Amino acid sequence: MAMPTSDPDPLRRFSDRVDDYVRYRPGYPPAVIGLLQAEAGLGPASAVADVGAGTGIFTRLLLDTGAKVFAVEPNEAMRGAAEGQFRGRGNFISVPGTAEATGLADRSAGLVTCAQAFHWFDPERTRREFRRLLVPDGWCALIWNTAIVGGSEFARGYERIKAEFGTDFHAIRHENLEALNRFDPFFGAGAWKKHSFENFQSLDLPGLRGRLLSSSYAPKAGDPRHLPMLAAVEELFGRCQRGGEIRMDYTTDVFLGRFR
Repeated sequence: MAMPTSDPDPLRRFSDRVDDYVRYRPGYPPAVIGLLQAEAGLGPASAVADVGAGTGIFTRLLLDTGAKVFAVEPNEAMRGAAEGQFRGRGNFISVPGTAEATGLADRSAGLVTCAQAFHWFDPERTRREFRRLLVPDGWCALIWNTAIVGGSEFARGYERIKAEFGTDFHAIRHENLEALNRFDPFFGAGAWKKHSFENFQSLDLPGLRGRLLSSSYAPKAGDPRHLPMLAAVEELFGRCQRGGEIRMDYTTDVFLGRFR
C-alpha cells in the first residue's frame, strides 16, 4: 500500500494546518515594508492586493501602514483565520479568489504582494491577472522566507529531516523558481530586482514541532513517517538547544518589479 502523501491541490494543502500556521510560521522583518514604502510608494493612500494571503501574516504588516488591503485567499480555513484576526479593521477586505482569478476590478491596486505563495501559482495566468488588476506602472513583490540551511548544526540537521521525511519537499521548494530563472519571464527581463534581509525565529520544542507540522510536506498523523519525524526533531532539538530554545535563521527575499 502506498504511503499517504500531502494533498496535491494547493488550494487544499493547508486546510488542516491552519492552527500551526498561525502560531508557528515566521513573520517578516520591518525592512520589507520599508522597501515597499521607499520603492513602491506603499502608504495610507495605497490599495494593495495581497494574493495568497493565507492566515494574514504579511497582511497584518500591510494593514499597519494604513493601506487598503484586498486579502485574496482561496482556502476557506486560512481565509477564515485572517477574517477572525482583522474583523473590524476598515482597511481590510477579504476576497475569496485565486491568483489566476482574483475577482478584483481592473486597475484596482497599485501594488500586488505574494508572501510565501507565488510558487503555488500558474505563472502565465497569474501574470495576465496581475497586469489586469494593477494600475499603470504598478508594482509586484514576491516574498519568501528562505531557510539558511548550512549555517549551524541545527540548520543542517533540520534540512536533513525535511528531506528524509517530507512527502514532496524537493518538488515544491520555492528556491526552484530562482534556480530555473522563472522571474524574467514573469516580470520581463531586467524588470525586477532581488532584495534580501535577515530574519529568524526562536523556538522551544513545541514551537519547533509546530513549525515543522505547519509545512505542507510534513507527514500527518497516520502516516508511518509522522512519529519517526517527530522523534528526529526532538533528538535534534536536544542536541542543539541553548536555554530551552533553538534559533532558526532565514533570509527574507523580495523580488520586486514592474511588468514589461
